[in-house]
Amino acid sequence: MTATTREDLAAEAPDGTAAQTSPSPAPDGTAAQAVPSPATDGTTVGPDHAPGASADAADAGARLRWWRRRGAAVTGCSVLLAVSVAGHGLLPGLPGRLSSLAETLLPWSALAVPVLVAAALLRRARVAAAVALVVPAVAWLATFGGALADKTSPGGDLTLVSHNVNQDNPDPGGTVRSLLAARADVLALEELSPATAPAYEQALAEAYPYHFYEGTVGLWSVHPLSDARAVPIMPWTRAMRATVDAPGGPLAVYVAHLPSVRVGASGFTAGARDEALGLLVSEVRAEPVRRVVVLGDLNGSTDDRALRPLTDRLVSAQAAAGAGFGFTWPARLPVVRIDQILLGGVRAASAWTLPATASDHLPVAARIHLSPDPAPR
Repeated sequence: MTATTREDLAAEAPDGTAAQTSPSPAPDGTAAQAVPSPATDGTTVGPDHAPGASADAADAGARLRWWRRRGAAVTGCSVLLAVSVAGHGLLPGLPGRLSSLAETLLPWSALAVPVLVAAALLRRARVAAAVALVVPAVAWLATFGGALADKTSPGGDLTLVSHNVNQDNPDPGGTVRSLLAARADVLALEELSPATAPAYEQALAEAYPYHFYEGTVGLWSVHPLSDARAVPIMPWTRAMRATVDAPGGPLAVYVAHLPSVRVGASGFTAGARDEALGLLVSEVRAEPVRRVVVLGDLNGSTDDRALRPLTDRLVSAQAAAGAGFGFTWPARLPVVRIDQILLGGVRAASAWTLPATASDHLPVAARIHLSPDPAPR
């Protein structure tokens, strides 16, 4: 009988192939290291060359490429934001007047910058993060940096104040006291009602000997008024015009409250406002007096392209001589300036917002220079 050794059993399996054996113990009692066996394609298969390791590496590469593509998306969004801010006036109009809505809220586009930077950093896209920080920020500062600067200067000949007092104002008396503290020479009020207009008229009579109101708008002045009349921009009176006998010559003053706008399923419903604005612009263009001021709640910011027929002709006192954006609505936490003082033929020395009253709008004020006499338009 021939003895079968352990080595013989390891050498041949029942199917004739070499059998795998467990590592035999080393003389010191530890398990011997297994020697990598050749694969069928001639390559050595070991712990570091297992098929699962190759798949994991491929998956990691795919994930890296996906993250990089996401970084490219952030970069594209950053550039698009910068172009939209810096060139908003050149972009085509969007359906539903959404361009007007976007431009009204345009100063708040700066809030998108930290969001884009965070998105890039989460994707470990450092270049995209730098682009998201620098490119939109430069565009925003180029567009709105001037608004942040303090452009006020001393002096001026006349103080103008405008306030939407809110027809449901629960404290007209307190509102009047706040407005009187501003010591305005010319005071414009919007959203008067048949119930409140006589109360304002009586409360302001001592400080303002001259006044005119009709419908929902009125004008009070320390200087004589003439040629006062309603301006037909709607079926009911929401605009008026009067000539103020101001120092150095006449000043045409318009007080307007344009229709409200809404955001709905159909977009930015500003059709009525834009139609009334067109009628107001026609009146201003035909104005024979060279010095012109438009005061009131225009329900739109001066960045809104819809107001361009007016803002191309007149200058915003806040933009020319204010400090900051001068937001006015809503009064508790203002996010947009829809109450305006627009000037033609006169120059603003300073512009500011007044303390809150019981209205949902903040009052706006400006100090203007009336001389030198402007050249005819």
